[in-house]
Amino acid sequence: MPLTFHKMHANGDDFVVIDARNSVNPVTGELARRLGDRHRGIGFNQLAVVLDCEDADARLEFWNADGSALDVCGSATRGAADRLMRETSRTLIVLRTQRGLLTCERTPSGTISVEMGQPLFNWADIPLAQALDTLTLPLPGDPAACSMGNPHCTFFVEDLSAVDIVTLGPRLETHPLFPRKTNVHFVQIIDRQHIRLRIWERNGAIPLGSGSCSCGAAVNGMRRGLLDNTVEVECDGGPVTVHWDGTGPVILSGPVEASFTGTIADHQLEPK
Repeated sequence: MPLTFHKMHANGDDFVVIDARNSVNPVTGELARRLGDRHRGIGFNQLAVVLDCEDADARLEFWNADGSALDVCGSATRGAADRLMRETSRTLIVLRTQRGLLTCERTPSGTISVEMGQPLFNWADIPLAQALDTLTLPLPGDPAACSMGNPHCTFFVEDLSAVDIVTLGPRLETHPLFPRKTNVHFVQIIDRQHIRLRIWERNGAIPLGSGSCSCGAAVNGMRRGLLDNTVEVECDGGPVTVHWDGTGPVILSGPVEASFTGTIADHQLEPK
């Protein structure tokens, strides 16, 4: 039986939403990898599967394009929330993820905000390979690290255009200090309320944007006293807003848009 999908993006950070409520979850790591292939599948940065849930409006399961699972994706969470809000004519819903219960809201301007949970700073939570101060890692450039349910390593640079992300990104992603690899951020501070961000995403890509990376980069800048509590994060694909009061959950806000809806061919659903 054909499976319906919804292709969406958040400032070019593209993802796919599959609604598997009231049915058996069809998505495995192998299927996610095949669907993520931009030549033979649909193509996406992340895939979100919407599932039934007893203590929230729905539960989300996330996959990377290489078939690996991840705990959270800020862009896809907001995309799934947008679809569910339109379906129910509501402006606030709660979604369960591996990060816990995340409250999502449609703002008066029409953007979608999500409480992304509290950032984690203990070396074991990121995780790192050894006990270290995560505010200043012993790597050239003195980056900071945190977890938003996935690992983040943030470098603050004077000139973002001078950074060779294609060369540096893979080396840092797979550095022995990060046993589960890491997302790598390069941040140029415009002022205390505005940063420019470019990303090398874990598992190998330079996306136009990333919700969780925007959160991780802003939080690390706030921890160092470089940024105010509310920051506009300008990614290659456009801006999002990150707010963190220093103790509670990180709030990510920005636009999401539908690109198209389609069906996955039966032969794609067959195990290979």
